[in-house]
Amino acid sequence: MHADKHLKWLEEKKLLEESKTTIPAIKRVFEKCLAAKDEHILIITDQGFKNKRVAGMLSGSYYLAAKELGLTATIIIQDPKFRGEKASQDVLNAFYDLRKKSIVILSLSSKLGSIKDLGGSFRTYAKENQHRFISSMSLGHLETEKFAFLINSIDVDYDKMREKGNALKKQLDNADEVHITTKKGTDFIYNIKGKEAKVNTGDYTQPGKGGNLPAGEVYIAPKWKHVEGTVIIDGSSSTREGTQLCNEPIKLTIKKDEVIKVEGGVEAKKLESTLDWAYMKAKYPWGIRRVGELGIGINERANIVGATIVDEKTLGTAHIGIGSNYWFGGTIYAIIHLDQIFRNPKIELDGKEIKV
Repeated sequence: MHADKHLKWLEEKKLLEESKTTIPAIKRVFEKCLAAKDEHILIITDQGFKNKRVAGMLSGSYYLAAKELGLTATIIIQDPKFRGEKASQDVLNAFYDLRKKSIVILSLSSKLGSIKDLGGSFRTYAKENQHRFISSMSLGHLETEKFAFLINSIDVDYDKMREKGNALKKQLDNADEVHITTKKGTDFIYNIKGKEAKVNTGDYTQPGKGGNLPAGEVYIAPKWKHVEGTVIIDGSSSTREGTQLCNEPIKLTIKKDEVIKVEGGVEAKKLESTLDWAYMKAKYPWGIRRVGELGIGINERANIVGATIVDEKTLGTAHIGIGSNYWFGGTIYAIIHLDQIFRNPKIELDGKEIKV
């Protein structure tokens, strides 16, 4: 029922034909990222906002590609959800009814919404039920006309990217300290002694596993209170309101892994306002301004377009995440995780420059 309704909506909005052109790329996702066979595929989506329909277009692509592959797929549509809102009852019912070891695809303009009725977070639900999943969130920051950029960043050589990601992970795992500089003025030390890097290269073939698409980053938590220096954000900046492109760079001063100063223009003010908001809202505010992540983009087909899920994967960029990192080996629990992306980093591991 929802699938027919969704395809009709895409046709009415004159978006269906563009979704159809992406079928070959999305078929490769089912093959390379999910190794899909005869599992049921549940697609959760929304129809976005005026001039920002990317989430609905991508979900249409997944459905059409699944049908061409002879896979059984269902679409559930809900209104866009934001922080603190609950997922729709249709979504909750679909999760309740979904048999174990299925595939779930989230293609959403903002968030999924709370599913606490099922016992916790979506990742916990997926792990407990051994669902493989793809999560493409906050796509509502992308204008409809940028759909092709999103598809380009998904239509990659996954074998090549995995080779690059695993090699970079090995280098990070064997290092104690990262020193990053840029010509714009970034100069900071990031201690990783004893930490293990994580790789996101779109390999979601095992039960209970899943993650972002686009894929393409290697990331690592820091040693506690061992991040020092200056970071100049000249790519994009994640805030409470969404992803903002940095027309004017943001200067972050970091002391003992805490952002102690935010300087710049309009973009800097929005980031500072977000940090102030989170600090006032948090039950335990100590983690709000902590730097919890260093990420390095390895996706050669991604570009900075104004959506963090794409921007942070772009080859030739790095980013720091402000806030929570407990889910990938850190100790910071916070109500935010804000990625700040900068271009053209020179990366040294224990004094030796590496090439990504």
